[in-house]
Amino acid sequence: MSLRPTLETRRAQPTMEGAGVHLHRAFGFQDPSELDPFLLFDDFRNERPEDFLKGFPWHPHRGIETITYVLSGTVEHGDSLGNTGTLAAGDVQWMTAGSGILHQEMPKGNDTGQMHGFQLWANLPSSLKMTGPRYQDVQGKEIPEILEDDGTRVKVVVGHFWGQTGPVDGIAADPQYLDIYVPPGVKKTFPVDTYRRAFAYVFDGAGVFADASQPGGVLLEKEVAGQEVNIRDMSGNRTLIRFGTGDEVTVQAGEEGIRFLLISGAPIQEPVAWHGPIVMNTRDELMTALAELRNGTFIRPAH
Repeated sequence: MSLRPTLETRRAQPTMEGAGVHLHRAFGFQDPSELDPFLLFDDFRNERPEDFLKGFPWHPHRGIETITYVLSGTVEHGDSLGNTGTLAAGDVQWMTAGSGILHQEMPKGNDTGQMHGFQLWANLPSSLKMTGPRYQDVQGKEIPEILEDDGTRVKVVVGHFWGQTGPVDGIAADPQYLDIYVPPGVKKTFPVDTYRRAFAYVFDGAGVFADASQPGGVLLEKEVAGQEVNIRDMSGNRTLIRFGTGDEVTVQAGEEGIRFLLISGAPIQEPVAWHGPIVMNTRDELMTALAELRNGTFIRPAH
């Protein structure tokens, strides 16, 4: 087994999307080859309803798939196919935009006004860019959860892991999407397929992700009282860890334990032409999509 090195650790950055939804973006609209096949990852976590209730009104997508995972509150959705529904805490929605879809997503807080969830964009290969759009909604109770003797918990949202298979299937990127909790002080190793790009996103607690060159944890430089000293990277809230190649990831949980998403997928390795919610392979394809949006032919008739 080979430990995946930590290529980068960075905090998600605050931004605003939709009609004024405050969220944190871990990556997106940067180098699309960095985490191929994944394009964007947003953490929409809020305790102020005025920061999210205006939601994401009707907007288009083409050429991608989106995976929305709700932890707290609800998200009401509707689309140009006539689908409507509500995602509750623990639920997952997979949407294949394919040839084109118009939809809206309207988050609602829980009883105390809190909202928390994630959205991941996965690219579609050129052969599936213009496939028919479709949805899959999965209730939280359908997501298998593995409980280890040391208290580690793993929810298998997508993919196969430790003998369990997540309920969301048919995604072109064939990702593995895990929601992992490691208790305080516990050190745990998780296998990741060697041929996949992988990242972790820490959203609760803290811990140290081991590195091949520094197995005890990544060392960062920090200035204290005017002097440079080495400190352990405790990868706290809203932290993205991007891994290099290897077939396992090891984490040492901090004093409060650590909860993170561990996501991996096989790279597509194709050209990307990207404008907002539309992701194609060439500029000509992108310009065609934008022209169709303007002239009302963006939504293709169902076959």
